[in-house]
Amino acid sequence: MRSVAMRVAAVLVSFLLVAPALAQPKVPGVTDTEVTLGTSTPLSGPAAAWGNTARGMEAWAAHVNEQGGVHGRKIKLVLKDDGYVPGRAVANVTEMKDSVFAIVGLLGTAIVGAAKDVAINAKTPLVAPFGNARIFVKEPRENMRGVFVTNTDYPPEGEFLGTYAIRQLKAQKLAVFYQNDEYGKGGFDGVRKAAAAAGAQVVGEVSYELSDRALGTHALKLKESGADAVILYPTATHGALILKEMAGQGYRPTILASFTLADPLMFTLAGDLWEGVYVNVAGQVGPITTPEAMRASEILSKYEPRLKGKEYAGLYGAVSMMLTIEGLKRAGRDLTREKFVEALETIRDWRPEGIGAPITFGPGRRHGLNAVQLMRAEKGKLVPVTGWQVFPPLY
Repeated sequence: MRSVAMRVAAVLVSFLLVAPALAQPKVPGVTDTEVTLGTSTPLSGPAAAWGNTARGMEAWAAHVNEQGGVHGRKIKLVLKDDGYVPGRAVANVTEMKDSVFAIVGLLGTAIVGAAKDVAINAKTPLVAPFGNARIFVKEPRENMRGVFVTNTDYPPEGEFLGTYAIRQLKAQKLAVFYQNDEYGKGGFDGVRKAAAAAGAQVVGEVSYELSDRALGTHALKLKESGADAVILYPTATHGALILKEMAGQGYRPTILASFTLADPLMFTLAGDLWEGVYVNVAGQVGPITTPEAMRASEILSKYEPRLKGKEYAGLYGAVSMMLTIEGLKRAGRDLTREKFVEALETIRDWRPEGIGAPITFGPGRRHGLNAVQLMRAEKGKLVPVTGWQVFPPLY
């Protein structure tokens, strides 16, 4: 009897020792050997070229994993194609929200706008969403706890492009070709503000829908506007198409474009028509010809050869992965989502791998980077025209 009682007591003691550990809530996406991250991106559809950001994230994770991962954990990225369709993105994020540690690099203004509430309500960190930064302006402070934005704000970028066209390029009449959503409208609003301030005219405002492929009528409207400078806020595909349609009609105005079109892929899509275009690069990446960017690009191409010639988009995604990994490093081995959030808040004037403009977050700051640099397409490369243009953070 005594030995039985002792065995029962031993079992009870063991249970009491194990129970607290069992009671600890499991951290989504985290095991002893792995941290799982998720993203939804357009690997197909009209914005498929932008899906190379996710391939950049995958490649950088592979690079870090080969070096041993972070605190002994390898990085796994769950990548889901949404075809640039908001409903599909919402379904993807809903499926992932409780099984991944964080959502990284969610891409597209309409996508981010549709899916952000799913992540916020699940308290899943949302790191570096690629979309109109103003999507989050009206979010209550408590909803922004796990959100960290590095995307450039489209209205001040549009204002900068419009102002440069008027003052430096001496354009008197501006036109804007833009995607009919908050991405395109944000850029158009900035151009309109620049024109009003300078006493210039916006003589053409031509929007398109994502499903549009025949852009001859759009090009004719731009030509008939008489604009001597046209500013672009489209996808890469639509940007190349409109340039070809305008050239086919004998219309060759000065072209300026948003940072969304800064990938070398545009030299392939638009050919010689891309020569002479003024295009911004985003603060996350900067010129891809810097030694730091070229070194990182070589690493990406090693793990994902398809990124050759698409270095800008690849780096754009890789930087978001670098930011996430920096947060994981600072959070320590005893990883939780809250510790990760607190770790990202400690980032000050940080340039991942020496790339781009400095990133800064904090307890009261969630828009960590808001900058562009103007470049000009010359002989197949982008050459700097200005220094960094840094805009105030939104939140």
